Amino acid sequence: MYAIVETGGKQYRVQEGDTLFVEKLNAAEGEVVVLDTVLAVSKDGVLTLGTPVVEGAKVEAKVAAQGKGKKVVIFKYKPKKDYRKKQGHRQPYTKLLIEKINA
Repeated sequence: MYAIVETGGKQYRVQEGDTLFVEKLNAAEGEVVVLDTVLAVSKDGVLTLGTPVVEGAKVEAKVAAQGKGKKVVIFKYKPKKDYRKKQGHRQPYTKLLIEKINA
């Protein structure tokens, strides 16, 4: 059994027991988050597609960690003009453990 859910503007294929890194959610570690934007559910080989979401379907996930990704360095320069600009960015994420798919 698997489901396709949407969170943070992205779509993910999830199964029970999966670990997932998503855009940062406002939830504490250990808290249970309900993802109710379920676009499709496959159960016993039968695929149910939503229009646009599957009615009554939801995915329960536990917040395993909150963190930041690796640093991305942005370096801009213009040759012969003595212009250099260095900037870093670390994207925040939430690590989810998929516990249950209700469909």
